[in-house]
Amino acid sequence: MKYETQKVALPFFMVAMALFALQIVFGLLAATVYAWPNFMAELMPFNIMRVSHTNLLIVWLLLGFMGCTYYLMPEEAEQEIHSPTIAYIQLAIFAFAGAAALVGYQFGIHEGREFLEQPFWVKVLITISFLMFLFNTSMTLLKGRRTAINLVLMLGLWLAAVFWLFAFYNPTNLAVDKLYWWWVVHLWVEGVWELIMAALLGYLLIKMTGVDREVIEKWLYIIVGLSLFSGLLGTGHHYYWIGAPSYWQPIGSIFSTLEVIPFFAMVVFAFTMFWKGSRNHPNKAAMLWALGCPTVAFFGAGVWGFMHTLSWINYYSHGTQVTAAHGHLAFYGAYVMLILGVITFAMPQLRRVQPYNQVLNMWGFWVMTGAMCFMTFTLTFAGVVQTHLQRVLGMNYMEVQDQLGLFYMMRLGAGIAVAVGAVMLIYAFFGPAREQVPAGGTQLTAGPERA
Repeated sequence: MKYETQKVALPFFMVAMALFALQIVFGLLAATVYAWPNFMAELMPFNIMRVSHTNLLIVWLLLGFMGCTYYLMPEEAEQEIHSPTIAYIQLAIFAFAGAAALVGYQFGIHEGREFLEQPFWVKVLITISFLMFLFNTSMTLLKGRRTAINLVLMLGLWLAAVFWLFAFYNPTNLAVDKLYWWWVVHLWVEGVWELIMAALLGYLLIKMTGVDREVIEKWLYIIVGLSLFSGLLGTGHHYYWIGAPSYWQPIGSIFSTLEVIPFFAMVVFAFTMFWKGSRNHPNKAAMLWALGCPTVAFFGAGVWGFMHTLSWINYYSHGTQVTAAHGHLAFYGAYVMLILGVITFAMPQLRRVQPYNQVLNMWGFWVMTGAMCFMTFTLTFAGVVQTHLQRVLGMNYMEVQDQLGLFYMMRLGAGIAVAVGAVMLIYAFFGPAREQVPAGGTQLTAGPERA
């Protein structure tokens, strides 16, 4: 590490990975209910499994973003973190709020708004923690060097905080509620989080390819412009059927179609920088994640999103398993893989060893990514069958669900494979660093002296 306070990122990564594992556990429980509907019906209703699964995803991704920011900010700003103490305190507050919400869900304590189920006091704690984080990182930025990477990253984080404030607005009219509800849910994952994604991806490519910073920053500005241009008005594809004016149907169809472009640009960006660069960085596993992230995100968020975003298609497919297929691959590709890639790159420095357990890490990559792709295909086929039987032929919802049992069994199998890959990956991160043999053949032990 070039800066001692980069070690602040390590506890954020550790907590994030613990919650990642817990998210997969709740996902497996929910997938089991799809296969056997009465599974744990008395102990834990399906809606509690689902809310736990989705909320853990959001919480650990936010913790991951925080850890990534604390890791790269000192290097980009050429300045130590303003206050490590503030960082540790806000981590404790955030972790406590997330744990309290998760425990509360098991007893039916929630507000009932999808993804924003947290009780009011938990939202307040999350806000306080996030403001402490923004203060800490912004002060670090103001005292140090400003680059396109850290400026775009902080812009994305500040905008995420601004749009989070709409989580506190809960109008009684359901149509109005959904109108502003998407200002958090959509404008995060299909808007400002893309800025965070582009900045972190740009950082990884600068560090691993050796390509000139100016070249990467020019690409970064193009991607950011495309993301904001398409993502903001692309929110309209959620306004088709909630009572909003009809002009949102053409606006939503056009601009959400354009949302494919920034994800495609990220793929071209990553592979172009890879081929321009020296391609001999010792951390091959991190490079694999850096290239895999925009590729899977392009298919999950771009292609699978486009498949059912046009209003005349969405009229039939809305709310089916097609949506679940898109959601799983999009989140995994765009944000899960990104954070796992930064952790893969950062952990050797944080533990002061040479890149280690790379083969196991890459096995985790291929097992998880292959399983997520299989799960996406399975849910897509299930969604197509569901759309035809239920929305076209008019069959009863539960009758249609009975026809989808085979797909749900395959989805459960894919979920188990994801869990296996996650265990491999977490062990690769935090398990013992293996002895390494350099090209010359003389054995050396990875340790502090090799930092």
